Amino acid sequence: MKPNNLRLKLGRELEKQSRKSKQKIWGNVSERILSSGKNRASVNVAEISRNSKDGTKVIVPGKVLGAGSIDHKVTVAAFSFSHGARAKIVAAGGECCGIAEFMKETSKVSDVLIIG
Repeated sequence: MKPNNLRLKLGRELEKQSRKSKQKIWGNVSERILSSGKNRASVNVAEISRNSKDGTKVIVPGKVLGAGSIDHKVTVAAFSFSHGARAKIVAAGGECCGIAEFMKETSKVSDVLIIG
């Protein structure tokens, strides 16, 4: 599938999950994913590092870029990752995953942080 089709499909899945689970976080992420490209988030690893602590779960409704460094474990779910960002997060002991995968695995969203 083309990236735009994947983005639209993900947005619809997030909306369904928001209605089904009555958790507003998925609707919020859906709105951000479905927004125009110029309004979508691009977040550097350094920003994730500044705004999180060890063990934090983070959603980036856009792309994670590799500028900066990170020195603690985080689980980051994003629409896409640059190669450098993925390498830095994994090297720090963290995890990288897609938003759809993260949504299916996460039932408790009270401790999830949205950056971007």
